[in-house]
Amino acid sequence: MARYLARRLAWAALVIVGVGTLAFLLERTLPGDPAQLLLGAQASKKDRDRAAEVYGLDAPLGEQYLLFWQRLWHRRADPADGALPAPLRALAGAVSIGGDDADHQSCAAVVGPWHVDLGYSPLYRRPVAALLAERALASLELALAALGLQLGLGLAAGTLAARRRGSVWDRLTIGAALLGASAPVFVTGLGLQYLFAYELGWLPYDAASAGPTGRLAALVLPALTLGVYGAALYARISRDELGAALASDHARAARARGAGELRVLLVHALRNALVPIATLFVLELGALVGGAVVTETLFRWPGLGKLAVDALVNRDGALTFGTVLFGAACMVAATIVLDVLYLVLDPRLRRSARSQ
Repeated sequence: MARYLARRLAWAALVIVGVGTLAFLLERTLPGDPAQLLLGAQASKKDRDRAAEVYGLDAPLGEQYLLFWQRLWHRRADPADGALPAPLRALAGAVSIGGDDADHQSCAAVVGPWHVDLGYSPLYRRPVAALLAERALASLELALAALGLQLGLGLAAGTLAARRRGSVWDRLTIGAALLGASAPVFVTGLGLQYLFAYELGWLPYDAASAGPTGRLAALVLPALTLGVYGAALYARISRDELGAALASDHARAARARGAGELRVLLVHALRNALVPIATLFVLELGALVGGAVVTETLFRWPGLGKLAVDALVNRDGALTFGTVLFGAACMVAATIVLDVLYLVLDPRLRRSARSQ
């Protein structure tokens, strides 16, 4: 299994390199002078030339590509840097062009002297690593709230539909699942805004109108928007998987041995349905932590999705690259966690991994 996971990590590294290359090309093809975007419209030509020299923006594209990876993951030569505090502490502050520490002002310390440098955002005038660290927590908060609603509503509806296949409840569940999965997210979000914010006035329209003290109330509508969509998928998958498991030979054998319906459902049927449910859960978690673009933009939730939109609209190349790479890293990490879960949940895969 160790060899199996090592191969998966190697493939994950290749995926990150590929996404990083595409992000690099995207950043370099954005319109505008990168040095002027970094320093602002009022920067002099001398300052722009100096910035281009420091950041390698005047070098050929191939040399810029090598410099890009060298800056993305590097080791600081200063011996005193070994005393850096906890991992993933973002180093905030303005870029000082021409100073000895200019190459490390936008870095995030990963382990000791090893740094990750995602660049500096001219839009927010802060290091990209610091922005990603802040917004990732907000996206994680929204993702966990949405996934909790998805699992609770979806599994409850799917389980009841599986136990009463062919009934009116079954048909209503499938119809609601199809409606919820096919409706665009922004339509669902606008409908919830109209009902709960405009008509009833129970909840704020978005995070900006709620203010810093109403963060929990502002979380309800975006989480419910994502929860309605995801619950429909969970209901359909759990209904099909549980229905097939309840009608299988091993479920009938368990009933013949005197097992009750609740035990058959929880011990025999639900265990077999965990693999597709875990697949959906982990992949959805990786996608939501990487940024729910439409939902976060609609509700002005300060997560990675809204950050990516702001970066594209304002042609912030470094921030665009950082959000793209972070989103890809979240999905790659989700697939690796999913591989481990497969080995835990399915003993047949464990035997296959040992034989490889």
